[in-house]
Amino acid sequence: MQRLVAGALLADGTSHLYNISQSDDCTSALLLASQLGAEIELGETDVRITGTGGNIIPRSAQLTPGESGLAARLFTPIAGLGSMKVSMQAEDSLRGRPMQEFESVFRQLGGCLKTTGGSFPVSIERPLQGGTTMLNGQISSQFTTGLLFALPCANLHSELNVHKPVSTPYIDLTLQVLADFGVEIHANEERAHFSCDGHQTFRPIETVVDGDWSGAAALAVAGMLCAESSIEISGLNNQYRQADEAIRGAMLFAGGALSGTDEGIQVAKRPVRAFNVDLTDSPDLFPVLAALAAFGKKPSKLKGMHRLEHKESNRAAAIQTEWKKLGIRVEIDRAGDELIVFPRDQNFVPTEPIDSHGDHRIAMAASIVGLAGEHPIIVSHAECVSKSYPEFFDDLEIMGASFRIQSESK
Repeated sequence: MQRLVAGALLADGTSHLYNISQSDDCTSALLLASQLGAEIELGETDVRITGTGGNIIPRSAQLTPGESGLAARLFTPIAGLGSMKVSMQAEDSLRGRPMQEFESVFRQLGGCLKTTGGSFPVSIERPLQGGTTMLNGQISSQFTTGLLFALPCANLHSELNVHKPVSTPYIDLTLQVLADFGVEIHANEERAHFSCDGHQTFRPIETVVDGDWSGAAALAVAGMLCAESSIEISGLNNQYRQADEAIRGAMLFAGGALSGTDEGIQVAKRPVRAFNVDLTDSPDLFPVLAALAAFGKKPSKLKGMHRLEHKESNRAAAIQTEWKKLGIRVEIDRAGDELIVFPRDQNFVPTEPIDSHGDHRIAMAASIVGLAGEHPIIVSHAECVSKSYPEFFDDLEIMGASFRIQSESK
């Protein structure tokens, strides 16, 4: 949805998006689009966005992405198309996340952007013109995504070279969305080189927002561990490729039984077998698969751990620390770039609250361990699931899970 909102902001006309997300991150994207000049008409399940035709005239000198890393990195280059000086402030878990890649990129493309110690606040002091630039792609694909949206509206033809790109399925998603807006970008197979003409026109679109495989992954793991027989997850007959659809293959490796339906997937309850998967291109699956792995009979290995440092938390460290409170041993193998998750101690009785670290994916994964285990657990700051999936606990409750709010001690 955030990519569709960005495209609608740049479009010459009014786009209509149905089945919109109520998550905090998508709300932040809509707010940024408004701050950068779009007209927003928000309905209960849909939104009309009248774009700027690529002519960015901010309504505010301060942009507010909330806690969304994607929104911050997606809309920063778009903000760099306007001639007005603007700054971007971060909240909570977004503070400290890296933004320094944009400093050299803006300079090479004729603009000027300054970070604060490599992070937020960020100030844009001179607009992008286009040209040739090199980007370090090892930290996040979100930097590439932001530039791919902005450069077709720049004044000059642009060449973007990406050193060691990661999460290329997310880049494929970006290219698919841009193509639907009528934007032409040439990319090589490795997604390490992109070229595009400037002064392109984004055409408005009318579309249904795809269901989110990242959120569905949490439900699927819960179904495999906790369902009486099976659960069905609808809304996943997607038009765009999503990296976290990789949950299907990972769960099959773990002994899961998944089948396609007209509207999505059906997941059967099954015993978990040890599995080894490479999550380099889908790092958001680490927490839920670390939850699943704990219910196997032998250790499982999750590769691509280096991708976890710059998330809402340092997820590798958070999983190791919090899973220990659940009687689950997790080893961090830096040389092998792996998390090794050992079978849980079924006799272990949790006594400490699980700290979500303000990370929505940690909160969801820890909750699933609590549902599937023998003893209730407390997850602190569980409301952070609203960042990506505000209905998470409601949806689990519909399927029969039991929760209650634990009052804070005085």
